[in-house]
Amino acid sequence: MAVEFVGMIGASYYSETARPEGPAVDLGYLKRFARAYDEGGFDWTLVPYASASPEATQLAAAVLSRTERLKVMLAHRPGVVFPTNAARLFATLDQLSEGRLGIHFLAGGNDTEQRREGDYLAKDDRYARAGEYIRILRRAWASSEPFDHDGTYYRFENYASSVLPVNRGLTVSVGGSSEAAYKLGGEEGDVFGLWGEPLAETAQQIASVNAYADAVGRPHPRIWVSFRPITAATDELAWERAGRILGGIKDNYVAKSVNPAAPQNVGSQRLLDVAAKGERHDRALWTPTAAATSGAGSSTALVGSYETVAKALLDYVDIGCELLSIRGYDPLNDAVDLARYVLPLVRQELAHRREPVHA
Repeated sequence: MAVEFVGMIGASYYSETARPEGPAVDLGYLKRFARAYDEGGFDWTLVPYASASPEATQLAAAVLSRTERLKVMLAHRPGVVFPTNAARLFATLDQLSEGRLGIHFLAGGNDTEQRREGDYLAKDDRYARAGEYIRILRRAWASSEPFDHDGTYYRFENYASSVLPVNRGLTVSVGGSSEAAYKLGGEEGDVFGLWGEPLAETAQQIASVNAYADAVGRPHPRIWVSFRPITAATDELAWERAGRILGGIKDNYVAKSVNPAAPQNVGSQRLLDVAAKGERHDRALWTPTAAATSGAGSSTALVGSYETVAKALLDYVDIGCELLSIRGYDPLNDAVDLARYVLPLVRQELAHRREPVHA
């Protein structure tokens, strides 16, 4: 199993522990952040998408132009850009970055957020549209031969493009926690993304995705699981820090949802359900940060020393997770610390496991 580490980069400083301030785009911060991931040994960084945030594709281009080996998983919302335009857009960026681009497709779990960009489809229709969208892109990326398409959501004639991705395809990632998301991920995804839940619940979700892949005869997607580690030199110091971070969230977090107490997306509902069952799960999973943000995005923490958090990440590897997304509540400084102290411990153990056993 090839385990990879994933971060998440922002155009400027943002943390749930502090009130938003400063410019929407801070180029100096972005440069330092990108270099921290690139030089620290992260394999990927997610560039997130939101209707009111700086445009994600341009941020991805900025990150790729300032790094040497880091790959970018670009979040993209089908329905905003026509698929033939998106196919050329992403193929061009992949060529310019020498094959370092992947796309994370967001079907959309919040009606208010979707309607800000003119999307009035119901949730199940959004997932069906995303499937059609992905299939169009895969065909457009594979060959420069012209083709027509007459589908449920898109129609065009004689599309062709001279620009194709470096490898005639890009990594396709899908995320979500609903049955519609599992189906889309199993049927179309190379990668499937989950927010950090306890081991048992995570294993159940993986099985659901794999069942849809089996039903259509596809390989199982690689599983991407996301956490917010809170680390320090010792477990005791990490828990003290966790308390300070939780206090900062309670004092400063500004919910972006119109009704944060009742999130529409199933992923946030699941995080709140896990938090209601208890604050601590398994080796190091901690849920009060999720409860304090109404399950907003990836918000569950892994708390402990560097060694404890590394072991907790390996617990998820043991149930089939191959991409480990870790970003802290102090984004840039935590990226440096995670690269320095946690990534080497996980990689060292994985290398040890690969060593041959001599009788």
